[in-house]
Amino acid sequence: MSERLFVAVNVAVLTVSDTRTRENDTSGGAIVESLTDAGHHVTRRKIVSDDVVKLRSTFEEWIGDDPEVDVILATGGTGITGRDVTPEALAPLVTKPIVGFGELFRHLSYAEIGASTIQSRAEGAVCRGKLVFLLPGSTGAVRLAMTKILLPQLDARTRPCNFVELMPRFRE
Repeated sequence: MSERLFVAVNVAVLTVSDTRTRENDTSGGAIVESLTDAGHHVTRRKIVSDDVVKLRSTFEEWIGDDPEVDVILATGGTGITGRDVTPEALAPLVTKPIVGFGELFRHLSYAEIGASTIQSRAEGAVCRGKLVFLLPGSTGAVRLAMTKILLPQLDARTRPCNFVELMPRFRE
């Protein structure tokens, strides 16, 4: 039996915010840092305001046939206020929801923030062959999702299975 090898994936990082800039985007920065520390490539990074049309346009661009994007990680806009529209922006582009991501995230988050975790609409999906994950805007939530769920699943060495080994079959 051969040893599994690490496979770097190309990731686009989207911060959804009306107020953050590259200088104070701690959540987007935490995603970038954890990905690069793990050996992945951050090929796109953008901050977009909480606007359905602008967000959907960015998702469409990155989900399209861009060979430099395998995975999209978005942070922010997943709460329950009127300005939180990230799930609505992504919804028409979803090919297959990954329901277990949101369920597992909220389960793990409960240990840190208690029942407040029900306010999170974190979710995952396959969109025309690309993985897309919507994370809350808090840096703590981002770190939780990255360390406990996403980094292990974006590592081809994770057994018994991982997203990387499935990626070539998403378009079948």
